[in-house]
Amino acid sequence: MIERGVASWYGPEFDGRKTANGERYDMHAMTAAHRTLPFGTVVEVRDLDNGKSCRVRINDRGPFVHRRIVDLSYAAARALDMVGPGTAHVELAVVSPGSPAPRESAVVLASASAGPAESAAPSAGFTVQVGAFGDAARAETLRDLLARRFPDAVVRSDGTWHRVQVGHFPDRAEAEALRRKLADLGWAPRVVAIP
Repeated sequence: MIERGVASWYGPEFDGRKTANGERYDMHAMTAAHRTLPFGTVVEVRDLDNGKSCRVRINDRGPFVHRRIVDLSYAAARALDMVGPGTAHVELAVVSPGSPAPRESAVVLASASAGPAESAAPSAGFTVQVGAFGDAARAETLRDLLARRFPDAVVRSDGTWHRVQVGHFPDRAEAEALRRKLADLGWAPRVVAIP
């Protein structure tokens, strides 16, 4: 897979916080956040302006800014000389794929139910999930960003995962319409059942 777009980076304010795959973010490690690539995927990131490149491992979800395709660690941003500018036009190429169905992704795709007994219960409707985080602060940041355009954006937590969701719909078709709208805006949303 080759993808082109804008890269950004995140550093000290997130250092030590949990990433979406459960690891602690280390700003000095060669890691990155991507919206859809499986955790553990190694990608080569090449700056299209200066030709510099580096390899990073996907261990987080993001970026949550329209038209950005990857959030790099501070170390990766330094390797590309993009710390000062903050963003760069890059090309991503997968070097080695991660797990096709990691445990963390299964949690992100699951409904917001607390246990298996509840997940088998009839659905009370549908919502559109834009992200799920182990770190409540990151979920709240995304919720605040979405709420500018979607006032009904909320964070639903089960104590472990903090899910950022938009809307409450009685049938799946309405939720799918919102999912498409969010996807057109550059997000990677999923429709999930509300228990």
